[in-house]
Amino acid sequence: MLAVENLKVRYGEAEALADVSLHILPGEIVSVVGANGAGKTTLIRTIAGMVKAAQGRVVFDGQDITGLDSTGVCELGIAQVPEGRQIFPSLSVVENLRLGATLRRAQADRKQNLSRVYETFPRLAERQKQLAGTLSGGEQQMLAIGRALMANPRLVMFDEPSLGLSPILTEEMFGVVSSLHDSGFSVVLVEQNVVESLELCDRAYVLETGNIALEGDGKALLGDDRVRQAYLGL
Repeated sequence: MLAVENLKVRYGEAEALADVSLHILPGEIVSVVGANGAGKTTLIRTIAGMVKAAQGRVVFDGQDITGLDSTGVCELGIAQVPEGRQIFPSLSVVENLRLGATLRRAQADRKQNLSRVYETFPRLAERQKQLAGTLSGGEQQMLAIGRALMANPRLVMFDEPSLGLSPILTEEMFGVVSSLHDSGFSVVLVEQNVVESLELCDRAYVLETGNIALEGDGKALLGDDRVRQAYLGL
């Protein structure tokens, strides 16, 4: 479904990604884990068309999308749940959700997708007229995910979805990711929560200073001594 090939990204003279290659098959959850500054968010933003690559390409369903802007990428069926949620606090819950359905691909299924979001997150249905800025952190994360689903995507990319959430809400959020996968979505999960990410995913990549250091089955990587020493302190 998605292939990243020999991707390099620079910010000025600093190289954020160096020759990164990975792929996602239809229906997979693929995790990308690594420490702060490893290049995880840069990878997501480059796939989403928000950062330009210095070299390499991104291919979605056989189409080279490297030069597309973020709107063009979304129109093809890739949605992003950004780090920090980035909701519109002065708009209501339902207004935030409707902003996710402004794409051409989402217009025909707008009502159906809104109903699906409310079924997935009943608390958003209860608070649909409430200002988004007055929601709790967990509810704002639900809203960010719901807004992405309103775009009628086939691939959903999560950038640090557990950031700032309590352990209970983190478990709930990972449950939502698993549920979306069970519903047929393909998922890219970028996370610092290494244990949860590797337990949940089909396959994973470990990103270190802009390079893919390890890749493989998620549970196998969880048992890898290098992962255990570097990220779990074992």
